[in-house]
Amino acid sequence: MSALKIKKGDRVVVLSGKDKGKHGEVVRALPKDGKVVVSGVNMVTKHKKPMGGNAGGLERVEAPIHVAKVAIEDPKTGKPTRVGFKVLEDGRKVRVAKRSGEVIDG
Repeated sequence: MSALKIKKGDRVVVLSGKDKGKHGEVVRALPKDGKVVVSGVNMVTKHKKPMGGNAGGLERVEAPIHVAKVAIEDPKTGKPTRVGFKVLEDGRKVRVAKRSGEVIDG
């Protein structure tokens, strides 16, 4: 799998699946699997056994979602956008929103 254009901390929009249209922040990026974990999206129920002082029970956690099912949120409009790269005058390589041309990071 090639490098992801989505990083931890990015605001993303879910494009397909049961959570289509939801917005959230990337909690974890898993580049080897081509997946990301987004807060509040793709919630699954895990059965936890009681261990030590912790009580067992059901726990709701976010499961990874394929990176193709999410798109970065445009910083200007909040709509989904593709990502491009641009080298600034000072030599920094930055990610750019294709929809508006806005710089995504720094």
